[in-house]
Amino acid sequence: MSKLKDHYSDNIKAYQPKPNYFLNCLKAFVVGGIICVIGQAISNFYMTFFNFTEDTVGNPTVATLILISSLLTGIGIYDRIGQFAGAGSAVPVTGFANSMTSAALEHKSEGLVLGVATNMFKLAGSVIVFGTVAAYIVGIIRYFFGLLIGS
Repeated sequence: MSKLKDHYSDNIKAYQPKPNYFLNCLKAFVVGGIICVIGQAISNFYMTFFNFTEDTVGNPTVATLILISSLLTGIGIYDRIGQFAGAGSAVPVTGFANSMTSAALEHKSEGLVLGVATNMFKLAGSVIVFGTVAAYIVGIIRYFFGLLIGS
């Protein structure tokens, strides 16, 4: 069985398109940068018109980006952005919102609770768990560095 897999892999390599890494990185960089510029514009809007401070503008800005991403996913635009940009659209918080909204839309026919709610949080659960664990580990490392530097 292993020889069959190796033989298949060798044969199929000639038919697979070669990825253009430079162009893919450039597209990801540009689209990710545009998403960040939009986020900064939203922050500036909130600070100018709603008197938020730099300390308090983060949460409404992230919530707005999540809302925009979810709406764009619902009408099918964010998927096209993701196909074009790759990781440039997946890495920011908008990519996380897109993945949750996509899962919810995919399973809406199964009902609100058993379809949307349970399947939407399959992805979110692992991201939240790993994010919490990573934050805990970084916090411990920071604490020990503080003890070393402070003493």
